[in-house]
Amino acid sequence: MADHKLVPSKRREHGILRVSVRRQVLPPTPLPSYTRLFSVASSQARKNPFAFGTFSQQYLPASIPCGRRSLSLGSIFSRSKAEATPTPHTVALITRLEAEANVHPHDTGKQLALLQALLETKLKSSYELIVNRWERMCEFDASSPLLKSDEAFRIYVTSLQNLDQASAISDAVTKRDGLLAAQTGATATVNMSVPSDATNGQMSTQSNGTSSPVQTPTSSEIIAQQVLSRPETSNHASPASQSTSSTNPFKLPLASENSQAHPIQVSIVERKGAWVPRLLRFVLLTIVASFFFLVILSVFFENSGFMKAGPRQSQFEPSEGKTVKFSDVHGVDEAKEELQDVVAFLKDPSAFSTLGGKLAKGVLLTGPPGTGKTLLARAVAGEAGVPFFFASGSDFEEMFVGVGAKRVRELFAAARKKEPAIIFIDELDAVGGKRSSRDQQYMKQTLNQLLVEMDGFQQSEGVIVIAATNFPESLDQALVRPGRFDRVIAVPLPDVRGRVQILQHHLKGVTVSPDVDPKILARGTPGFSGADLQNMVNQAAIQASKLGAKEVNLKHFEWALDRIVMGAERKSSYIREKEKLATAYHEGGHALVALYTDGAMPLHKVTCVPRGHALGYTSQLPENDRTSVTLKEYLAEIDVAMGGRVAEELIYGAENVTSGASSDIRAATRTAQRMVKYWGFSNLGPILFDDRDESISPKRKEEIEEEVSKLVRGGEARATALLTAKISELHKLARALVDHETLDLEEVKKVVKGEPIRTITEVLDEDISNLEAGSNN
Repeated sequence: MADHKLVPSKRREHGILRVSVRRQVLPPTPLPSYTRLFSVASSQARKNPFAFGTFSQQYLPASIPCGRRSLSLGSIFSRSKAEATPTPHTVALITRLEAEANVHPHDTGKQLALLQALLETKLKSSYELIVNRWERMCEFDASSPLLKSDEAFRIYVTSLQNLDQASAISDAVTKRDGLLAAQTGATATVNMSVPSDATNGQMSTQSNGTSSPVQTPTSSEIIAQQVLSRPETSNHASPASQSTSSTNPFKLPLASENSQAHPIQVSIVERKGAWVPRLLRFVLLTIVASFFFLVILSVFFENSGFMKAGPRQSQFEPSEGKTVKFSDVHGVDEAKEELQDVVAFLKDPSAFSTLGGKLAKGVLLTGPPGTGKTLLARAVAGEAGVPFFFASGSDFEEMFVGVGAKRVRELFAAARKKEPAIIFIDELDAVGGKRSSRDQQYMKQTLNQLLVEMDGFQQSEGVIVIAATNFPESLDQALVRPGRFDRVIAVPLPDVRGRVQILQHHLKGVTVSPDVDPKILARGTPGFSGADLQNMVNQAAIQASKLGAKEVNLKHFEWALDRIVMGAERKSSYIREKEKLATAYHEGGHALVALYTDGAMPLHKVTCVPRGHALGYTSQLPENDRTSVTLKEYLAEIDVAMGGRVAEELIYGAENVTSGASSDIRAATRTAQRMVKYWGFSNLGPILFDDRDESISPKRKEEIEEEVSKLVRGGEARATALLTAKISELHKLARALVDHETLDLEEVKKVVKGEPIRTITEVLDEDISNLEAGSNN
């Protein structure tokens, strides 16, 4: 037997989508799913109290034949006798009737047509749908005209009997009569013809000779009696229903009838905005799935080594490059002496165990940046001739939990394979910071693995761990205990002798003038690290090349020193003469106070040319390295800092003082605070007042503030007295700065004495010659 296919055609009328479904006889092929076609028809039904479910949703999936059926537990344990299913044509017709009934709930004709069509299917599910629609109407829409229809009530009672619920018919009759009485306000009357034997107006004669009318049964009772009197209703419809069915225009056609007669009109009412929830659900599921997919993909790439430049474990291979010796490291003689033992151990590990001694497993290098800690570690490896494994503290940290601990294990495993070897961990504080009970467990895994690896070393293992940090106080105590980092070596800033050695080393590859003396340069660079000195030599050589010089002389080194200390000159910036003169008076105040105050750091250079972020700069350099600073020197430092603001106030008045002294005030205040809190240079005595100490009383805090204010005010008063006495020299120095812009110590001394210095013509000629030499080059 050929299958049937529904061919829908769509058109929109008055906001309702009309779908014409034409059946075509096709070869026996699997039919398409009708669920999506008719599922929209139930959207409007949800707004109506009659709509409990749709016929198409219950029967369409079961009624569609499939090419093959897979075996499932449901098919094995299902009912032995499956319920008969309607044809697709029947389903389409009932779906249309149901949609029209839901759209027009008060149209009795459409409701009866739907109920009659459901009854004629003779299916249990259809009976249940009839009962549900009727009971929901009684519950939510008691004023519906369908309640007055005896034919609708007959179909409802028939469905109850077919469902073996005859006991509920009496309650149904009582409920319907009550609802009809509530609508009309009187006893319901019979609206349909009944048999003559049931409706004759018989009179009963009483014993007293009077007569009374017999109580007339209601239409609901009569319908119930008729239905109950025919127990075979499930197989044979009542005569009334048969007559109705014969004349019903909505009679269900059989599947064998001519399918080409008329197309079936199906009304599909789609709710506005129904696509929004589906779109949101799709977007949400896509985002969640993408997130988990990317996480899994990232973990896979991280652990497999894909998507990485170079070899997978290139960071765990010995570093290759120029071999560094101790002869290449200068200015840290004490540190080199302590590291000689490590070199001897790496060359012959058994030499120290003959007398029972044990060498340190780890060496921690501490000191300011640029002092040569990494260079020292490379020199140890170069002297011992062993592999050098380099790693930074940040190399172990990743966004994935457990990656840091894994890399620590791999690093130490690679070093053990190449022993004797050196593992150097730079910036150890990035991974070895102090632990806290508030930290999450995954934050401690990398440090815990590092502690285990270092403590697990055997004495026979020729692996030495060298680490460097700028903040040793931030390291965890378990990391710096004996047995792990046994030896802590300080690598301080180089002194004068160390700076001379470093300069001599870096000047070997530079063509310098014979008048360049490394000792002079070393005395003028206190506080410079090895990296700073290398930078100064490099910048001096670059400046000499730009100017076309054949060799690097002292002027080039002086330019490089000023650029590092004071910043680059901004000669191109436009400054009015009035502002330039104010800057000259400000810097002249600093210079005169530094020149005439006992204990002040010697003046080096003063300029009113903008450098870096400052409009002017006064440079002071100590004659020797400052190790311990006296009270007089600190007071002189405050006096020099306040000299610029005092000079402005003396020349322009208190109301015209500018904000250019903000950095000077900050420096003076910080120095005064340290003198009171940490160094005991106040009337409060030698007592430490830590800012983190919460036990300091409010009264003591006020005393500290008073002492700080007293020190700053005292420096201002001393600077005022000095500059008032030297006011004429201040005018001379300010005018000379405006003309020459930059003056060194010797030129400042000549200016305040009234002696002549270079004329402005000589300065301009020198600048022009330098520019011409640079352009020719």
